Amino acid sequence: MSGHSHWATIKHKKAAVDAKRGKLWSKLAKAIIVAAKHGGGDPDQNLRLRYAIDDAKASGVPKDNIQRAIKTGTGELAGESLEEIVYEGYGAGGVAMLCEIFTNNRNRTAPEVRKIFELSGGKLGSTGCVAWMFENKGLFLVPGDSIGEDQLLEIAIEAGADDVQPTDDKFEVTCDPAKYREVSEGLAKAGVKIEASQIMRIAQNMVNITDLDEARKVLKLMERLDDHEDVQSVSSNFNIPDDLMAQVGEE
Repeated sequence: MSGHSHWATIKHKKAAVDAKRGKLWSKLAKAIIVAAKHGGGDPDQNLRLRYAIDDAKASGVPKDNIQRAIKTGTGELAGESLEEIVYEGYGAGGVAMLCEIFTNNRNRTAPEVRKIFELSGGKLGSTGCVAWMFENKGLFLVPGDSIGEDQLLEIAIEAGADDVQPTDDKFEVTCDPAKYREVSEGLAKAGVKIEASQIMRIAQNMVNITDLDEARKVLKLMERLDDHEDVQSVSSNFNIPDDLMAQVGEE
C-alpha cells in the first residue's frame, strides 16, 4: 500500500478519536489561522483558507471556533503567533519524510521532532533534501468496490481531476489543489463515495519496504510525528505490501 493512500486512510480513521481529545480541532484551527494570516480572511479570495474551513466543518468544528481562528489569523483578535516550517528527513529503509509544522516556538519544536525521528530509526535532514521528491496535489480515496474504474475516470475528469489510479482496494483520484473543491463537489454530485480526501504532498517515486522491522519503524515514525501537536501533516514515499501490512497489524 502506498504511503499517501495508507496514511490518508489512517488519518481518516483516527479523526474521531483525535476530535474527542481536541487535538484534531486544534490542528484545524491552526491551519485556518495560518491561511488567514498569509492570504486574508475572505475564503472567496483565499483558496487555502477556504479549504481549511471546509476541512474544519467536515470534522465538526463549531462555527464560532472557525470565525475566532480567522480573526486571530487576520489580527482582529489576539492570539499566538504561528510560524510555518517544513522539516525534512529520512525514515527506516531510506524513505523520505516531509513534515509541515505550525509552531509558536521553533526552538522547542525542532529538537522534539529530531528526537521523534531518532526514536524510530530515522534522521532529520537539511532543508531541500527530500522536498523535491513531492508534488502538492488534491487526493481523494474511493473504495474500489463502490464504482467501476472507467465510470469513475469519466466522472473525475469531467469534474476537473488530473488522473485516476487503482491502488490495492481503492482508487486514487488526484487533482491540482486549485481544483480541489470543484472536484470534491463534482464527485459528490455524481454520488461517488469518498473514503478520505485532503490536499497533500504526493511522492513522485515510491520506496518499497520489504523488511518487517523497517515497516514497523516507518509506521511508528509516521504515528509519532502525526501525534505531535505542532505537526500539521506528514508525507512520505513508502510502499508496504499488503502481506507485510497484515503482519504489522497482527502485532
